[in-house]
Amino acid sequence: MSRALVLGGGGVTGVAWELGMLAGLAERGVALDAADLVVGTSAGSVVGAQVCSGVRVEDLYAAQLRPAGSEVAARLGWPALARLVWAGGLTRDAVAARARIGAMAVAARTPSEESRRAVIESRLPAHGWPARRLLVTAVYVTTGEFVVFDADAGVSLVDAVGASCAVPGVWPPVTVGGRRFMDGGMRSAVNADLAAGAERVVVLAPMAAAFGPMPRLSAQVAALRSGGSRVAVVMPDAAARAAIGRNVLDPARRAGAARAGRVQAASVLDEVAAVWE
Repeated sequence: MSRALVLGGGGVTGVAWELGMLAGLAERGVALDAADLVVGTSAGSVVGAQVCSGVRVEDLYAAQLRPAGSEVAARLGWPALARLVWAGGLTRDAVAARARIGAMAVAARTPSEESRRAVIESRLPAHGWPARRLLVTAVYVTTGEFVVFDADAGVSLVDAVGASCAVPGVWPPVTVGGRRFMDGGMRSAVNADLAAGAERVVVLAPMAAAFGPMPRLSAQVAALRSGGSRVAVVMPDAAARAAIGRNVLDPARRAGAARAGRVQAASVLDEVAAVWE
């Protein structure tokens, strides 16, 4: 039996909510971190790297409850968000749309790559690729090509995760081998289709919105099911959405989002266990 855990994007609060959900399910006997395959997009790539590192989910969850300290909230403001949606919606060609977003990402004023890389390093318990199969998504800014990094890609885990988390207009694209990459969420907030072939799939999706020619999560899940996979999809409930708030990049919301994910785990336990076990 092959099992896949798909972790979608959703900012720092998405990381927290996913870890809260994982911890809440684990304490009730459902260990999603035992997946054979882990797929991570943006925030999900951070969580994926963390749960594959060997650190206990409970410890990863506890880290989310610590005060934000000197961390400053980033924000994808409405003007930048509008430009992103506009660039992505100009054409039905998904690759061309991502290339336009990539051009916007390159032109944006952001912190340096070096400073951002240090942040990503600090969030990963291990900097080498795990023995377990981990897929990390990104997009090549120049062409809009969708890229999936793994242990055989010749890219460091830190750079792969940094690329997957490089939100256009907020964080700088990550340079790997002379090429620059941005957030894998620009192809899909979840990229659940990468779990194709797994018998059992659980998707944690802090965000599932799609615009322009982006593939919809519902279509990806339908394709998985038509291929024979059993699939459970978990998204934040009303209480979790309230805890997350409007700015998913605000570290002050992290602890609340983590707690909300843990509480919500009780209400989805039966659905997830039915698929996972």
